Amino acid sequence: MKILYILLAFAILLSVQQVSAKDYVIGEHKVPVTKPDPASTYAGSEKCKTCHMEKYNDWKTSGHPYKLNTPAEIQVFNSPPIPAPEGYTYNDIYLVIGGWGWKSRYIDNNGYIITKTGADRSVNGSNQYNIATKQWVDYHPGEKLQFNCGNCHTTGYSLAGNQANKPGIVGTWEEKSIGCEACHGPGSVHIAKGGGKGVAIIKNDSAAVCGACHTRGADDTKIIAKDGKFIDHHEQYPEILNGPHKGLNCVQCHEPHKGSHVGQTNPTEGANIEAQCSSCHAKQNTDFTGSTMQKAGVKCINCHMPAIGESATGDAARFKADVKTHLFKINTDANAKMFTDDGKFANGYLTLEWTCLNCHNTKDKAWAGQYAKGIHKYVKAEATATATPVTTPKTPAFEALIAISALLVAGLLRRR
Repeated sequence: MKILYILLAFAILLSVQQVSAKDYVIGEHKVPVTKPDPASTYAGSEKCKTCHMEKYNDWKTSGHPYKLNTPAEIQVFNSPPIPAPEGYTYNDIYLVIGGWGWKSRYIDNNGYIITKTGADRSVNGSNQYNIATKQWVDYHPGEKLQFNCGNCHTTGYSLAGNQANKPGIVGTWEEKSIGCEACHGPGSVHIAKGGGKGVAIIKNDSAAVCGACHTRGADDTKIIAKDGKFIDHHEQYPEILNGPHKGLNCVQCHEPHKGSHVGQTNPTEGANIEAQCSSCHAKQNTDFTGSTMQKAGVKCINCHMPAIGESATGDAARFKADVKTHLFKINTDANAKMFTDDGKFANGYLTLEWTCLNCHNTKDKAWAGQYAKGIHKYVKAEATATATPVTTPKTPAFEALIAISALLVAGLLRRR
């Protein structure tokens, strides 16, 4: 009997250890977090500021620290304040999802995403606020919707338990939003050892690090579409894998600590761009310089990185959304399709309606196809062709003058 009690106690102890132990995961695929040291724990981004003030300040201007915000925080950098959904005050809100650059959604005090609004909270939808248009739109209207996005919206995320014991929140986290340790790993040992390059810290420049969250679905090579109209937002990684730059890493063009999109703490679009297209594409840059398009103010990204991804807003008829693509390669065939026939996925290239008709919206793809292949030096080629010297034909009057002159000379010679 004593042995039985010992075995039972051991089983209970083991069970408690398994429940209390946290297995951290990250990204769309919820892969286990790699620790820079087996003993590392999460210290929080504020601790990193002590030694890495410049990087910390850059990070604070990006959208990463603002994936989840308290009602007080969301009002600090939004003026006028972003409104709460109809039928709610900010006393009814636990956290705001976003609110920095594109849109905001709302988590109630039980941890569920608000999907019913109105004076008596009986209206399905009107629960997502789009910042650019200042309009309310529907997001999973009327559903009972848990917040299960912590694997990409928080740092130190575990599937176990419920944050703050709120039943609507799936899992727990060590730091809300994307902090330093989301990319560099838990840093307690790094701090304890006084820091230093590579000391109990991760520095991985692979595109797959960014791709952990900047992807959707089970297959990173599939670009998921939204009803065959747009690419779903945060799919930069599958776009890169399908395009001509699949051998590059994100940090070759981007400073990862800074913001790219204009948001409440970042007034400059493309603030984190460190390499220009001309750095690698010298011939195309030479062809394009002085062309009609270049003189009109068109830039490489206008055609090769059109806004096909939709985060908050999109106009399918005008081929404009609000997130730039990373596909780059243009299919100049006027019959090429941007999306698969079933509308579920985007193909691995850009089509002419997105690269041309978003500006030339009175034209069609057949028209665009006539110019697309030679567009880098459009008009340059025409100018070269018209600059070819043309031989001026001799006029009859000129020939007659020569003949008359010859006759006069001949007559004078005879008289002598």
